[in-house]
Amino acid sequence: MKRILQSDRFRAALAWLAARYLQLVAKTLRWRIEGDAQIQEMATGGPLIVAFWHEAMPAMPILWQQAKRCGMVRPAAVLASRHRDGQLIGRVVEHMGIGLVSGSSSRGGAAGLRGLLRALSAGMNVGLTPDGPRGPRRVCAPGVAQLAALSGRPILPCAAVTSNAKTLRSWDRMRLPLPFGRGVLVCGALITVPRENWESGVETMTAALNTAIDRAAGLL
Repeated sequence: MKRILQSDRFRAALAWLAARYLQLVAKTLRWRIEGDAQIQEMATGGPLIVAFWHEAMPAMPILWQQAKRCGMVRPAAVLASRHRDGQLIGRVVEHMGIGLVSGSSSRGGAAGLRGLLRALSAGMNVGLTPDGPRGPRRVCAPGVAQLAALSGRPILPCAAVTSNAKTLRSWDRMRLPLPFGRGVLVCGALITVPRENWESGVETMTAALNTAIDRAAGLL
């Protein structure tokens, strides 16, 4: 049984099912959206760096759905850890039509940063979780601020939460959305990180992401 669970075929099927589940759940929820102007910018403006806490990841497909409704045709890529679990999440994301850049803050960080820079230069939106893949929870690693400073592209801090969810016993307390109920998506103001003082962007981004997720939870 363990061999079956770890097989590529099983994990590929699991990723497909997870992607279909998350997309279906997003459509069953009554969504409140805060940040229409930022979503429109994501849809029709220049490439953005979309950032959200790791715990909010399962509910974030609603952001891409909303951006597509606003006319977004720009392709997107997300950073996926080289760890086995990270690769599984990457497969889920691929089934949603989003590309992958391999790497993380703990494994392959430099390669991941270069890949994201190439994606932004190619005109893609990129998404990543500044506290992933292993935490600590709600603590930003420096990579996102460095990416924004080097690329000159702004960061869009976001959060999505749902009223019906299963909280996992993981380091990030990830909430797995359940069908029906209500959902809230919050997009904060764009953050520009100065190249000569990128360190300041870490604190600014941490505050913005906490504000977004607390605001989303408060609107449920």
